[in-house]
Amino acid sequence: MSENDAGAPAPDPPAGAAEDPGGSTVADLRHRLRQLAQPLVDTLDARLAAQVDRRVTERVDALLRDRLAVIERAIADLDRAIADLEARLGE
Repeated sequence: MSENDAGAPAPDPPAGAAEDPGGSTVADLRHRLRQLAQPLVDTLDARLAAQVDRRVTERVDALLRDRLAVIERAIADLDRAIADLEARLGE
């Protein structure tokens, strides 16, 4: 068991944890690295989510435009057919 800065004995590292010359365990270093990298990971995650949202929105908009065009053509065809029928009935 080693002593910390206050002179109290420091807890033993977990079994199998390697200790570097500075007294930090590998687990401590991993934890510190995760803390330092977390803001970068969060930023990348937010950017990726925004990019995916934009692409999904673009694809949905394109699909809806295509479907709406088909519906508009069908409505125009029906309108012409109704006009033809009204013209025949009016004769």
